Formats: sequence, structure tokens, C-alpha cells
Amino acid sequence: MSEKEELTDRDNALFEAGIKLGALYHQFIGTPVSPETAESLETAIKECVSLQPFVSSVTAKIDREKVRERANEFNYCELRGEMLDVTVVVRYETVEARVRVKYDEALDYPLMRIEEVLTK
Repeated sequence: MSEKEELTDRDNALFEAGIKLGALYHQFIGTPVSPETAESLETAIKECVSLQPFVSSVTAKIDREKVRERANEFNYCELRGEMLDVTVVVRYETVEARVRVKYDEALDYPLMRIEEVLTK
């Protein structure tokens, strides 16, 4: 039988950060976007994710060139993971975790990753 380990602030911060990235990804992928509406969608992503507990900051960028490349005859496309670059900072008690979802060219995949963990 294994011993029960105490959950740390770091454990909770990273869990919360991962939940935020997964939720934003699945909430917004497929949203109609055009070069003209990309900025308002970035704002919506930032504002929606910022509402969630423990979020201290969010930056969101949509690659407009990729939007233009995929635009249909009506000048819009669906948001795809390859277009996103979003950073979320979560603060849980004494720990701040910075996580990011960004397209990884080598993997051909919108990879979610932990970028930094700080103890305050």
C-alpha cells in the first residue's frame, strides 16, 4: 500500500492551469473568425478565461496570416489550434504557474506546456 501524499500549492496551481488551457481550447476551437474579427475573438478569449478562479493574467494571439490562408469565399474560417498562441498565468496560494498553448511546427500540433513555475 502506498502512502498518501499531501497536495501542494504547486500541484494545485498546475492542475488549475491545465484545466484553463483545456477549457479554452475546446471552448473556442471551431469559432468562426476572419482577419477583421480576430482581435475581438482574442479579447473574448482573454476575458472569458480571466473569469475563472485563480487566473491572474491571460494573453491571446490569433495568427492572422493562417486565418487569411484558410479563409473561404466569405472571408472567414473556423479557428484552429494552429492559429492560437495563448498564455495563462494562474496563482494558487504561494505558487504562480505560467502555461501556454502554441502551435509546434516540428510536432505539427498545438502543444500545451508549462513554461514557468514560481514560488512566492
